[in-house]
Amino acid sequence: MFHLLKMILFFLAFFVLKHEYSTAQYIPPYTSFFIPLNKHTDAAKPLFSAQIMTSYSNFQFNHSNFLIDIDAPITWHDCIVQWNMYQRNCPENVLCTDAVNCDEDICTEVQKYSYISPYCPRLKRTAPSPTGNCTCPINVMNPVDIWCSQPVVNYDTFFVNTSNGRNPLPVFISASLNAACAPSSSFELFPNNVNGVIAFSSSPYTFILSLDQPPLKKIFSLCLPSTTAAPGILFYGNGPYYFIPNSNVDVRSYLSYTPLLNHPDSFGYFIGVDSIVIKNRSINVPANSTTKLSTIEPYTALRTDIYNSVVRRFSLVTKRLIPTSPVPPFSNCYNTISNGTKLKLKVPHIDLILSGGNKWTISTTNSMKYVTQNVSCLAFVDGGATPNYAIVIGTFQFEDNFLELNLENSTFGFSSSLLRKHTSCSHYNHTIVTG
Repeated sequence: MFHLLKMILFFLAFFVLKHEYSTAQYIPPYTSFFIPLNKHTDAAKPLFSAQIMTSYSNFQFNHSNFLIDIDAPITWHDCIVQWNMYQRNCPENVLCTDAVNCDEDICTEVQKYSYISPYCPRLKRTAPSPTGNCTCPINVMNPVDIWCSQPVVNYDTFFVNTSNGRNPLPVFISASLNAACAPSSSFELFPNNVNGVIAFSSSPYTFILSLDQPPLKKIFSLCLPSTTAAPGILFYGNGPYYFIPNSNVDVRSYLSYTPLLNHPDSFGYFIGVDSIVIKNRSINVPANSTTKLSTIEPYTALRTDIYNSVVRRFSLVTKRLIPTSPVPPFSNCYNTISNGTKLKLKVPHIDLILSGGNKWTISTTNSMKYVTQNVSCLAFVDGGATPNYAIVIGTFQFEDNFLELNLENSTFGFSSSLLRKHTSCSHYNHTIVTG
């Protein structure tokens, strides 16, 4: 009974805060919103999801897991649209949402942000239903099989947790957005229990912008976990952010910054990498090269000319390691056991020298991937001779790094490995503070 009463009070607090939030004098008790992030290894490649509260029923929130995509122009997920939500005829265990009519202005606006790809068919109006309604399709790209489909645009309301920087607070905030409904078959190759894609890009229809509620700033931070056993976290807002056991240290104090760069053909995020340094030797990155951040690609991909230079230098400074046969997609692999003894694998840092001169250090835990108990490989891959982007930084290099994308002043903050600070992305205290 106590827990039921507490949930009712929490939910009432949510509505009161939403009402008071519109007044200029109101200062919320929270400093940020947060979303738990999970790692999945049961698909073709490691992927990460955001755990979103999608509906409220029976005095509790229902959760869904959405793949994190910082390129996607719109959020899309497993749901169906209904023209009359008051009929309450939604099938059991199915999320139903309000449809956007093809004649509404918002349909035309959202369709401007469809994926442009040779895999995607041309958008066209759907035939009116017997009730005179027609749906609003949009092109989306499936990040798992790189195939285009056409879900239909809807009106969604999700819910997110709030935080004071140290703990969650018993207040939940709604985020209203235009998303898209796709059939369940669209998610067959996704990790188990993941049935959507959440957009954290720079598109005006990104989920991030649906959280825009002053006085919180337009800043979001990703901290991807290195384990499937405990979640990482995404923050949106002002901070500060404290991880245990360093409970009095704002993790943002570890950050260095570089400008975020625009790219005319993408809603993703880009930075400038001027050179790559391995044990005091600098590898030049051509000035016209583009470096993209990705939450879909698992390992950093380097254009062939850059990749060959990195591998050559890395091989030279790791001659003491025992090489073994390559394990695709990696070319440089090493034995981690010699004469029955487990070797302590430590290799030189790989430093990315970024625009502005700051250094993003990729230490052993983010540069070497254990593919078996006996073999570890350099976790960089050959991106080909003529890729779209010279460098794509993947999620293995993100793990246990605190990354801040500041949409207010277009900067990218990076901590390098939190493990060197004796904490990790799984060390946020999820105990709710009620007093």
